[in-house]
Amino acid sequence: MPWNLTGTYLESCNCDVVCPCTTSGLTAPADHERCQVTFAFHVDSGNVDGVDVSDRNVAVFIDGPRVMADGGWQVALYIDASADDGQASALGKVFSGQVGGPMAVLTPLIGEVLGVQRVPMEYRDDGRRHAVRVGDAIDIEIEDQIAPQYGADGPVMGLTGMFHPVNSTLTIARSTRATGNGVYGRSWDFTGGNGHHAPFTWAA
Repeated sequence: MPWNLTGTYLESCNCDVVCPCTTSGLTAPADHERCQVTFAFHVDSGNVDGVDVSDRNVAVFIDGPRVMADGGWQVALYIDASADDGQASALGKVFSGQVGGPMAVLTPLIGEVLGVQRVPMEYRDDGRRHAVRVGDAIDIEIEDQIAPQYGADGPVMGLTGMFHPVNSTLTIARSTRATGNGVYGRSWDFTGGNGHHAPFTWAA
């Protein structure tokens, strides 16, 4: 099944800036007892085995152990309610790793799929700020960080050479809003915590 996607993503987790998981290839302990992270994607353009999935959104929530490489992750998948049945099925296959690609690298670490839901989703990139709303469950905004010595118009700080499913280069960001409500029994407020943003180009 040939497919390709391009777009942008944002990430928010309960670690402090910068997440030890990201900078260690998942082998260093997170800042807290569990690693809880949301990845949100906006597909600018994409085709999955002939199905056009452009302008659709997907989010993945992960609740993992403090050392994420230990596996046993609990994972929930959210797909944009604006996707029709064919698009939802195609996106589900890509973001669950069923048809190869970067997400397939993570599937051996998954211990339980909490569920798959289709919900209204809004994703926005606005300069250094990036936001997503996932139904009534997840509400996130992150802001790419600039070293204060450079002033407001300085370069965004970033990480390079990362082992990461989305991109090997990520911005360093901090959440200005990061809340969850009733996500399979979980609620949180990670405002002020770690965030990342990057473009992505995937194909298999």
